[in-house]
Amino acid sequence: MTERRPVIALVTDAIGPYHHGGKELRYLELANRLAQRADVHVYTMKWWEGPATWSDGAVTYHALSPLLPLYSGGRRSIRQAIVFAIACLRLLGERFDVIEADHMPYMQLFSLKLVALVRRRRLVVTWHEYWGRDYWQSYLGRAGRLGWLCESLATRLPDMIIAASPETATRLRDVTRSRVEVVVAPNGINLDLIGEVEADAARVDVVVVGRLLPHKRVDLLLEALAILRGRSRPVTARVVGNGPQLEALVTKARMLGLIDCVDFRQDVDSDRDLFGMLKAARVAVFPSEREGFGIAVLEALACGVPVITTSAPDNLARHLVDRSLGGGLVCEPSAHAIADAIGSVLDRSGAPAALDSSWLREYDWGAITDRVAAALW
Repeated sequence: MTERRPVIALVTDAIGPYHHGGKELRYLELANRLAQRADVHVYTMKWWEGPATWSDGAVTYHALSPLLPLYSGGRRSIRQAIVFAIACLRLLGERFDVIEADHMPYMQLFSLKLVALVRRRRLVVTWHEYWGRDYWQSYLGRAGRLGWLCESLATRLPDMIIAASPETATRLRDVTRSRVEVVVAPNGINLDLIGEVEADAARVDVVVVGRLLPHKRVDLLLEALAILRGRSRPVTARVVGNGPQLEALVTKARMLGLIDCVDFRQDVDSDRDLFGMLKAARVAVFPSEREGFGIAVLEALACGVPVITTSAPDNLARHLVDRSLGGGLVCEPSAHAIADAIGSVLDRSGAPAALDSSWLREYDWGAITDRVAAALW
């Protein structure tokens, strides 16, 4: 008699390849790999055309709600969060053995806790970053106190938390105070594919990759490029990504006189193309003020490209740069500091530092899937 495979309900409001970002890539990779061990059902918004439920052979996708914009005015949409939270109650009628949920945008975790209690199933939540009271207040002003309260209460709901970085795990343990077990399973990379890809033919000095959101601070990079041009050192750059700030950034590049040397690319849909563009750059710059992990930073380091990122306290990607041997610089979060760092890296002579695969292997998707599977069962 064949043993019944366990069923995972993976709940996230956004997933690749429909939406691009670190968590979206994580769930796409994990869903396909976990499907080798269990029946995986992804519950999300309706990102696709056609029926509300469909299967690609390994993973079954369910649309819990219509597709709503994730962002409003550059910030996460409260309306979308509320609608998706209510839609998650539909899992009361679904069959599953464990819920694995994305922590953003928090509100759905209260619905999923109710579902887990009624169905007597475990709720495991992946936390990509913990903001805390100070960041919530800087993000929303007075309303940030409500955001912080929602985040704090949400940390009490899971049976287990999977943190996307050791630093996020430390912050969560300080908050949960052993009420909830916290384990670490970071984001991953496809090292085999990275090794196969050749550099894109169109070379540039600088590349930045990511969602074009305010906290990514791509505006600081543009200002740094303008400073370098003012020093009679023109630098070419490529901005790979899309998001609410695209139009404002293009306008800023034009105002700074950089539009001829900055290539904005929103058409990069495959990992192979992305890795080729990373390898075509002399340095990758990530000026973020907030990163829960920094998967694009890890990918750039794996491509053998030096990385510059900032020392902003909530930019946890700086720890990845610190781990790399000769893989980049961590500088102050200012345009002048970034300009100085770019100049320093571009002035380096000789071949790039060899890929230190001894630590990068920890982030192979196969190893990460093992950690997540252990947490789910």
